[in-house]
Amino acid sequence: MNQDLKTYLTTCAARVESALEQRLPSENVLPIRLHEAMRYSVLNGGKRMRPMLTYATGQVLGISPDELDAIACAVECIHVYSLIHDDLPAMDDDDLRRGKPTCHKAFDEATAILAGDGLQAFAFELLAHDATISATAEKRLEMITALAKASGSQGMVGGQAIDLESVGKTLTLPELENMHIHKTGALIRASVVLATLAGKNVDAETAKKLDNYAKCIGLSFQVKDDILDEESDTATLGKTQGKDKDNNKPTYPALLGLAGAKEKAQLLHEKALENLADFGDEANLLRELSLYIIQRDH
Repeated sequence: MNQDLKTYLTTCAARVESALEQRLPSENVLPIRLHEAMRYSVLNGGKRMRPMLTYATGQVLGISPDELDAIACAVECIHVYSLIHDDLPAMDDDDLRRGKPTCHKAFDEATAILAGDGLQAFAFELLAHDATISATAEKRLEMITALAKASGSQGMVGGQAIDLESVGKTLTLPELENMHIHKTGALIRASVVLATLAGKNVDAETAKKLDNYAKCIGLSFQVKDDILDEESDTATLGKTQGKDKDNNKPTYPALLGLAGAKEKAQLLHEKALENLADFGDEANLLRELSLYIIQRDH
């Protein structure tokens, strides 16, 4: 990883952590245990990949990070809510997340469900009312619609449903890609789309190229996750290594082999870069983030 990207990742992570810290309900506000669980799950590190994409897209479009803080927080809250629910016994039944006990282990199942529910609702509250978003009411409505679609049955939740239905089955490559376009890719795309909606006078062609870029990296992110589930270890990942294989879930390495999965990730990276060909140096962070996604170790 080059030094500029390393600095950017560190800066973005610190920025969104601070923005989340300021915006989340205080642990001193009733109901205290629920707010403790929400803050425990959100403010415990993580890659913050989705907020980083929001800020990096803003750099392409000349949008101040100050105007993107609430949007980045909203996307991250949806992401964390999905992780809390994914970790539940009824779903993936995992004990570790980001190197710490999962929410239902640190608290209890009922509190974890409610914490996820609370974060989901809070994300839309941010888009509707946060004063740092300078967009018009019409643009705010477009943001809310885009995030709702990316989060719901036609997006992330739908992808999770397909994932659960696919355990023990052998999927074709198009079927596997369709699952992950929804489960993982939809929210990654939303991270970019919401930033374009925050921009002033962003033309349709520019928005389309950025969305196509996001679609490619959304898939490459999942391909790399599947590779890491095979090759990495629990301490590095911060979650249980080998869980997908143990649960007989369809993955890219299972379908394509490790070498084939790595080739697939590389091809998606190259396709992502093609969509940025008409942009200048202002898109370098997006280019570097695409490479980082397929080279990361956790």
